[in-house]
Amino acid sequence: MPALPHSLHALVTGGGRGIGREIAAGLARAGVTVTVLGRDRATLDDAVAQGAAHFAVVADVADQAAVNAAIAQAAARQPIDILVANAGAAESAPFAKSDVALFRRMIDVNFMGVVHTIQAVLPSMRQRPYGRIVAVASTAGLKGYAYVSAYSAAKHAVVGLVRSLALELATTKVTVNAVCPGFTDTDLVAGSIENIMKKTGRSHEQAVAELAKHNPQGRLVSPAEVADTVLWLSGEGAGAITGQAIAVAGGEV
Repeated sequence: MPALPHSLHALVTGGGRGIGREIAAGLARAGVTVTVLGRDRATLDDAVAQGAAHFAVVADVADQAAVNAAIAQAAARQPIDILVANAGAAESAPFAKSDVALFRRMIDVNFMGVVHTIQAVLPSMRQRPYGRIVAVASTAGLKGYAYVSAYSAAKHAVVGLVRSLALELATTKVTVNAVCPGFTDTDLVAGSIENIMKKTGRSHEQAVAELAKHNPQGRLVSPAEVADTVLWLSGEGAGAITGQAIAVAGGEV
C-alpha cells in the first residue's frame, strides 16, 4: 500500500458502486477520511454502512450548482486533499444514430462532470500542503472503439484536460493524472454485456469474451487493479508523476 500522509480527506465521485467504491474503500483502508459523492443516496449510504467511506453527499456531477453545494458540504467537515473524479456513464450507438442529445449526455457526465468537481476543489487545494487529482478516464480516452464515438470523445477530452492542467499546476503541490482502465468487471460493463447479448443473441460467456478480447491478457480488469493505481497516484511517492494517462488494460494500449 502506498504511503499516504495522515489526516487527509478524499472525495470520490461515483463512489457508491463499481470502481469508485473500490477506490473509496482502498483510501479508507489507507487511513484517509473518505467522502463519496453520487446521485443515489441509498447506494452511497450503503457504501458508508459497509465501511467503504465515512461520509456521503448527493449530487449529479453534470449539475455544477449541485456539485458546488455538495463539495462545500464535504469540505466544511475537512478540506479536500484528494479528488478522484470517477463518475461516468457509457452509451453505445453507431455514429449515424448518435444525435446531439447523446453527445451532450456523454460530454456532460464524463467530461464536464470532471471539470465541475475540479473547479470546486482546486482553489482550496492549491492553498494546502498536499493535493492529488485523479480522473478515472478509460482506454477510450487513448484510442478509438467503434460505436462509442460520443463516449470516446468525452474521455479523450478528460485526458487533454489532465495534461493541460498538470502543466498549469506543476509548480504547486497538486498533481493531476488520469487512470485509463480497459473493460473492467463492473455493473457498467455488465450493462454492455447485456446489450451485446440482446442485440446479437450471444451467450453471456460469448459477450464477456467479446469485450475481453481487447485485453491481450484475455480477461476483464478487476476494480481492485484500478483502485491500486489510483492509490499509488494519491501517495507521497507519486509526487513527480503528473500529467499522465496511465492505462490499466493488460497491455491493450
